[in-house]
This record gives sequence, C-alpha cells and structure tokens, in this order.
Amino acid sequence: MRIALYEPDIPQNVGAFIRLSACLGVGLDIIEPCGFPVDDRRIRRAAMDYYDLASFVRYASWRAFRSIRPAGRLVLLTTTGDTVFPDLAFHPDDILLLGRESAGVPDDVHAAADVRLRIPLRPRARSLNVALAASMVVSEALRQTNGFYAQADQHAHPPAR
Repeated sequence: MRIALYEPDIPQNVGAFIRLSACLGVGLDIIEPCGFPVDDRRIRRAAMDYYDLASFVRYASWRAFRSIRPAGRLVLLTTTGDTVFPDLAFHPDDILLLGRESAGVPDDVHAAADVRLRIPLRPRARSLNVALAASMVVSEALRQTNGFYAQADQHAHPPAR
C-alpha cells in the first residue's frame, strides 16, 4: 500500500503525510513540483522526528512518477469519483493518489486513475482536508488487506532509546 501526493500545496500536510507513512508503515510518493520550496531541510522540519521512520520517494514530475511508479492500482481520491467509499475492495498494492489541496488533479491525471474514489459527505460540505481523507481511506484499506497486522508484526518492539 502506498500514498501518492500530486503537487501538494501545503508543507504542513506533507509533514502529516510523512508522519502517517511512518506510523502506519505505508510508502509515500511526493510528485513535484510542490506549491512551496522543497528541500530536505524543509521536509525534515515538517516531518519532525518521523522523517527517518517514513519511507518516501520524491518524483520530479507526474511523467517521472508514471514512468517508474510502483506496480499497483492507482486509486484517486476525488470529490467527483464514481466509486463510493467504503464500498471499494482494496488491494495490498494499491496506490492512493491525492491531488493538490487547492485544485485536485488535472484531467489527464484523473483519466489515468484505475479507480476514482469519493468519500460521501453531507450536503453543502465541499471536501475534507486531504490528510484527513487519506487517513480514513488508508485505514480502511489496511483493515481490509490485513495491513495493520503486518505493520504491527514488523514493529512489535519499539527501538531502544
């Protein structure tokens, strides 16, 4: 299971995703360019002490991601999705793709998704924060694929301090 961020706008959200990756053992792909200056120092600052626990890869562009992305179904979280969460049966190698906080993803990225997943919201509610939406979906995906148990086994003993 992986999470992919398409050109994220908000550094604090990238930090939240790095923490989510570290805590749940889910890989993270950051597809640039980002809406803020990106360098290791800034990412380390946003990730706090979770930086070294997370497993993430930075891609220079959508084209670079598409050319070397990990195998698996591309599941786009979108407010216009035709599949409703949590009705989707997740696969262990799914890549959960989230768009920019300000604009989502462009049409070509939308079209590239194997599944377009929508979280049903109350009337007049536009969308959830991207990190909250990802947390909901990745939790259900890990539950369905027994991913929580695999991660717990790998991290049964906390590192010595």
